[in-house]
Amino acid sequence: MTLRVFVTGGTGFVGANLVRLLLTEGYRVRALVREPAKAQDLAALGVEVVVGDLSSRALAGQMVGCRALFHVAAHYSLLQADRERLWQSNVLGTRNVLAAAREAGVERTVYTSSVAAIGVKSPRADENHQSPPDKLIGLYKQSKYWAELEARQAAARGQDVVIVNPTAPVGPFDSKPTPTGDIVLRFLRRQMPFYLETGLNFIHVRDVAQGHLAALARGRSGERYILGHRDLSLKALLDTLAEITGIPAPQMAVPDWLPLGVAWIDEQLLSPLLGRPPSVPIDGVRMAAQPMYYDASKAVRELGLPQTPVREALVDAVDWFRKNGYIGNGGGFRHGG
Repeated sequence: MTLRVFVTGGTGFVGANLVRLLLTEGYRVRALVREPAKAQDLAALGVEVVVGDLSSRALAGQMVGCRALFHVAAHYSLLQADRERLWQSNVLGTRNVLAAAREAGVERTVYTSSVAAIGVKSPRADENHQSPPDKLIGLYKQSKYWAELEARQAAARGQDVVIVNPTAPVGPFDSKPTPTGDIVLRFLRRQMPFYLETGLNFIHVRDVAQGHLAALARGRSGERYILGHRDLSLKALLDTLAEITGIPAPQMAVPDWLPLGVAWIDEQLLSPLLGRPPSVPIDGVRMAAQPMYYDASKAVRELGLPQTPVREALVDAVDWFRKNGYIGNGGGFRHGG
């Protein structure tokens, strides 16, 4: 009998890769979507699409018949104006999804948190570290902390919930794109003349998807697993992109006070005056200026998390952006991957 699983966030970056992996592995997938028009590609793949949202009272009924749940969906925003939506979607939405899974008889849930919920530590953080929630930069990170707490509390009450915390995924199907994908895309468009002295932990998005399946099979309820691979400075990432594409990497770093000042003017003065969202949120700059390095050895050891080279992830991201028309003029670079 083929295992049927329920997925939230299937139209997002991680979710899109997870759904495709699940189908490849023979699972039957039922995906929750808010806007059916955005899920046409999933339906074409054979996914059973159900319409609703994370706060719906109908969720339990929609999950009936599914033995496992992957709760991947979350609202991402760095804008102060999105405080209420972040709380409603990420925290209360997670509470409702977990309650629905329990009511529907779902046997195991894999909850997609984020290293944003863990915080930072020098030289790198692991699953045992936890920054106080008021020290997490920005409302998004704080909402992910409180959402993960909902998952922990559900596990403490006896619900089978495994928590995964991806770092910065890179790869195909980054259609929005994510903040990490935006770095790659702005580089490809030659819109990055300078860089910040910062860094992230990067991982191929397909490894993140594999980590979700491994968490379903081997994860321990109530435990968190960092799904990451390699710590890289932003300069090292851009240099690797330069090697892949032939586009020159920026050579000059800027002090973080400069983009922070630009962001403050944009968000506090220009955005209200012009009636548009800020192009450079203050919290985005504050987060970017803080290196986020992580130790994923627990997931490698306990889950068998794959560790695809970051260069390969970047090649796949570049190819996907180019083939899907994100760059223009066929990309305007050579492929050195």
